[in-house]
Amino acid sequence: MKRKYIIDGNNLIGKIPKLWNMQKKDKQSSRIGIVFQLERYFYQKKIQVSLHFDGHPNLAIKGKGIKITYSENTNADNKIKDEISISENPKLITIVSSDQNILDFARVNSCTIIKSEYFANEMNKKVDFEDEEKISQSINKNEMKKLFGID
Repeated sequence: MKRKYIIDGNNLIGKIPKLWNMQKKDKQSSRIGIVFQLERYFYQKKIQVSLHFDGHPNLAIKGKGIKITYSENTNADNKIKDEISISENPKLITIVSSDQNILDFARVNSCTIIKSEYFANEMNKKVDFEDEEKISQSINKNEMKKLFGID
């Protein structure tokens, strides 16, 4: 089993002012925004990412390399705890949340803990120019044309 991050999505959104303000008006857009930021942060890192949201999915969000779980009729805290509980090796799990209930459970299970506010700051640090260059070179021209609506 390789390293894995389990992320409390709504909690993390609440620590990023732009996404938090967006969530008040349009929950779906804030969720898409956090998925985009996580894709960028974990780009080319050999880490599994599991992102948890409270509630039901609106429209399906696809994140490259990110497993998105909705709590449906329970809450995300319970789903996160379940994922920790069924893990073969919780020591390889990093939990991203500021919810004390989740952090206490993670600590008892020997997971690494990163508070959401710290992780939000790490994600928003400037990416090295060389990394940006590698990312832009890895995207083929047809994908860029589709992305910007150019035929």
